[in-house]
Order: sequence, then structure tokens, then C-alpha cells
Amino acid sequence: QQKNLSSLLWWMRRVIAMRKNFKAFSRGTLEFLYPDNAKVLAFLRKSENETVLVVVNLSRFAQAAELDLSAYAGSIPIEMFSRNHFPVIRKSGYSLTLGPHTCYWFALQPKAELPKATKKRIIPSLTAQPNLQTLLSDGERAVLERKILPGYLPGCRWFGAKARTLREMKIIECPTLVGNSSTAQLWFVEVSYIDGPTETYALPVAIASGEAARGVSQTAPHAVIARFDDGSVLHDAIWDTGFRSQLFETIANAQHQKGQNGELVGMPGKGLTGDSLPTVASSHVLGIEQSNSSIVFDNKYFLKLYRKLEDGINPDVEVTRFLTDRANFPHVPAFGGSIEYRRGKAEPTVVCLLQNAVTSESDAWTMTLDHVGRFYDRVLARKADLQNEPTRAGPLLTEMIGGVYPEKTKLLGQRTGELHIALASVQDDRGFAPEPFNAMAQRSVFQSMRALLRRTTSLLAKKIEDLPEKFQIEAREVLAAEKAILEREKRILDRGSIAAKIRVHGDFHLGQVLYTGKDFIILDFEGEPARPLSERKLKRSVLRDVAGMMRSFQYAAYSALWQPAMRPEDVPFLERWADVWYREMSSIFLQSYLKTTAGAVFVPQKSDDLQILLEAYLLDKAVYEIGYELNNRPDWVVIPIRGIKHILEAT
Repeated sequence: QQKNLSSLLWWMRRVIAMRKNFKAFSRGTLEFLYPDNAKVLAFLRKSENETVLVVVNLSRFAQAAELDLSAYAGSIPIEMFSRNHFPVIRKSGYSLTLGPHTCYWFALQPKAELPKATKKRIIPSLTAQPNLQTLLSDGERAVLERKILPGYLPGCRWFGAKARTLREMKIIECPTLVGNSSTAQLWFVEVSYIDGPTETYALPVAIASGEAARGVSQTAPHAVIARFDDGSVLHDAIWDTGFRSQLFETIANAQHQKGQNGELVGMPGKGLTGDSLPTVASSHVLGIEQSNSSIVFDNKYFLKLYRKLEDGINPDVEVTRFLTDRANFPHVPAFGGSIEYRRGKAEPTVVCLLQNAVTSESDAWTMTLDHVGRFYDRVLARKADLQNEPTRAGPLLTEMIGGVYPEKTKLLGQRTGELHIALASVQDDRGFAPEPFNAMAQRSVFQSMRALLRRTTSLLAKKIEDLPEKFQIEAREVLAAEKAILEREKRILDRGSIAAKIRVHGDFHLGQVLYTGKDFIILDFEGEPARPLSERKLKRSVLRDVAGMMRSFQYAAYSALWQPAMRPEDVPFLERWADVWYREMSSIFLQSYLKTTAGAVFVPQKSDDLQILLEAYLLDKAVYEIGYELNNRPDWVVIPIRGIKHILEAT
């Protein structure tokens, strides 16, 4: 049941978690409603600013009921599990139709509750004394939780729920980290929504005054949370040198930092064992900030501060520690340690990961864009010779592609295979021991693929008119091919037991790999941050990683094609050569991977099984990309659309 997300165990977990999200269920007042239909039970639970409506059909037959909710006119009932908005409540009776033994849980949400962050944020003022303990006193704490934090967090790059409607924010933990030059706290901010489960974010805070305050305001204005009357500022503490040093020392010296309900525990790893109580002289924050924040110490250590916190060991820490300590895999940054938050018998929560820093020329994505750009230059240089040249492998194509990048692609395929071999190298660790990819697992994978395909084609059909006109024909071809895609994916159900499942990277693409000038280093085993922690730790087919990298080659080919430096009149001619390049690189990568993993338990041994499973994962990845691009970069949706067409056309 743990491995099947549709099982009773997972259903119970979701129900329990949802109930915990709303205090009204356990502590709220109880108000019964009396619909004319006596077979329908309805009542309200209210606690502070929460109002929950429960409607239950006690009959084995479908029933209709009309509820008197006039006191909540203007509110929107939001079904808690699906997050679907039901029609707004009006003064007249509210009608519902319920299936046999149906039960609804609704959150009644006024149309406007908490302020939303605007693009141009006005930094608020605090009248309290510039002291962290004072800010957490009863009166000032309410100001922070109701006004300051709701206006700050949604504007941060790492805040992942910008599209949701906030209910409230609460500071639930605040361990103090005392360094040589400053005092800072690490606030755990619990964010609850009316249309989603509660989340917890890590927000390190410090107060700067005088010259330090002016420095933060100038170098990192986005990090300023609020201003005090005396000119001091409350700011994100990763921009405080003393706080950054204290994070490192907490890990290196295995320190314990006390909080209200638990403690932060530093846990040094192998990456620090070569030093006796290492110290750092300098540190800086990396400018690129996405779902986490990154700090480099003396260009020797790299620390990742996780912003969204979840109970349980983060797979990034778990896999990196395993590859360093158990598998001795040299092509990842060595595990240097972590900071965990521990509270009673609850699972520890990972707050920070420390790794050895890696000196590199660039990431594989940047390197690839450079190489494919040169390929286009060579193609354009031979344009006259290539006008009628068939786009297939041969001496001329080999000359155009050049010999350097294919050799790097072979090496990347080899390192990917070696990574999977390392991840499957033990039998005595349940978290990493290979498991059979049996019929139940195959059906679970197919059901997930089918659901994603239905959602994506529905979205594509709705947004097809918004696409550039030149792409609409190709988009309609993919819509028409929905059945063919599903049939390709469904073939995995007919294969018996296909190899084994193991722990994989989970979000593998060119941007997750560094090139040192001689070799590749693989990064970031956190998986897709939007997925729950438990789902990111599931064992899967290695071909999911392989498909992710192969799709990344197509993205690189088209991204280089659409660079501002490319002449628009050259793009139509180069498009077919972009397809040639990415197919050739994908083939080289795949063959190198298969050569490295020959005989491994996680690779299908029959060529038919391998092809069917790989095609299914390639199609699933491209379908996911269509949904992503429609919501973020509509002009790029042609990339996965053409990827799907190429897969379906392949013999």
C-alpha cells in the first residue's frame, strides 16, 4: 500500500492530514443545519477565521438538499480535497446533489481575506523595538503574522504557492543561532490556504542597523522584510555574514540549537572528515535563487538552505549521503553534512545540505548550447551543399556535428549508467535495494501517464487558439493523436515483469550536470519540488531518467535555434537540422548508457521491452512538457509537440 498512491493507506493519510489542517474540525463550534431532506446531514464547524461545512448523504440512494447559508452570502465553498470552487453562496437557498453515501467537506472562504503581494512591494514599517524577541511577543507577533509576512513571502522566488489563496501565516518555531558578529533566528512559518494543504517555509531573519542596514537595502532590496522607525531593517538572514558562518559551524561542530518545540542538530559528513574542525573565512550567496537558497563558503563548500520544509529526510540529502558513504560514487559533490530539525518522536526535517563545492567550466546545458550553436554555424556555412542533403547519418553529418560533443555525450551516458549502478549496488538498505517492476507497478505507472495525458490534451484544446498560428496545425495533429499516444503507453501493461525499479535522480536533464573540463558531476537529487516528499522517494524505472536527458537534448537544440543572435531567415532552414542534431545526440547518449549498464537488473534485457518502455517514458515526459509550456512559455510548446510527433513517426 505504501507503493500504491491510490491505496487505502494513502487515502487515510490524506484524510488525517486534511483534518489536521483545519482546527475547526476538532475545536470549532458546532452548528447543525436542517435541510428539508432528512436523509442529508449538514453542519458547520467554526474556529477563529475558519468555517467548515460538512454535508453527508446518509442514504444509499442519490439525494438533493437545499441549505440555508444566507449568513455566508458572498462566500465560496471550496471542496477541500479537489480544491474545486463551487458556486458562490447567495441569499437564496444553496442547492446540492449528493451521490449515495457521499460526504463533502467545504471550506467557506470570503472572496477577499489576506492581502496579496504586488509586483512593486512597499516595504512596511514596524513601530516595535528592533529586537527579535520583542517581535515575537504577543502583540507584535500578530502584526508579523497578519500583515508583514503575508505581504513578503508570496513575493519571494522560492515561495511555491503563488497561485493559491492564503488563509493565514503563523511562526511555529524560532531557534536562535548566535554567531560571533550577530544574532539571527530561523523562523518556521506555517502557511495555510483555503484551497490547498498547509505548508511550512524556512525564513532566517536578522536585524541590521546603521551601515549594515544600508548595505542590505542596496545589495539585496528583495531581502528586506520591514523597516523600523530608527532606520534598522528586518531582513532575510542569508544576507548576514555571521548567520551564514553559524550555519556552517552548526554542521561542522555538530552543534545543537534549541527552539521552542525542538532543536536544530548539525550532522557532519564525509566531506568534512578530512578537516579537523574546519572554519571558513568568507561566504557569499549565489544570485540564482529558485526553490532553495544557495551559499558558497571559501569556494570550498556549497550549502543549500531548503525553503519549503517537509517531515522526513529530503531525497537530496538521502541520495547524496548514500552515494558518498555507501557507494563511493565520485561523480557527485561529496556529502559534507546537514542540519536537521528534530522534535520528539516526529520524523526529522532536513533544513540544510552541505556539500563539497565543485569547480566547473559550466553546467552541461550551457556547454551544450555552445556546441549546438557551432553546429548551426557549420550547417549555415555549408547551406548550399546541404539544401538537398538527406537528413540522415553519414560522413557529412558527422563533419557538421564535429567530434568533440559526441564524445562528451558518450561520457555523459556512461556516467548516467554508473550512477544507476551505484544506486542499485546494495541489498541491505530497504531505501535503495532494487525491487521488481511488476504488473501492479506497471499499472500504477500507466494510470499516472493516462491521467496526465487527459489533463494535458484538455488544456491544449482550451488554449490552442492562443498559440502562434504557425504552431496550431501541429498542435491539432497531437490532439488527434491522443489515442495513438495512449496506445503506445498502454503497451507497458503487456510486458510481464520489466527489469527492476531503483532509486533514480527524478528530475534529470542537462541543467542538473556540471562539466569540469574533463568530466561530469551530477547534482540535485531533490526531485521535482512540486511533488510530495514521499512521492519523490519512490523507486522507479531508470528509463525515466534516460528519457528526461534525451528530451533535454531537443530543448537545447531549439533553445540555441531561438537565440537572439540567430537570424530569423535562417531558422526555417535550420529547424530540420535541429531535429537531426538532437536525435543523433539522443542516440549516442542512449547507446553509451546501455553499453555501461549491460546486464544490470534495472535494464530490460529484451530489445522490445526496452523500446516499449522507453517510448512510453519519452511520450509521458513530452506530454508533461506541453502542460508546463502552455502555462509558462506558449511559444515553446512546439518543442514537446514535435518531440511527440517524432516518437510516433519512428519505426
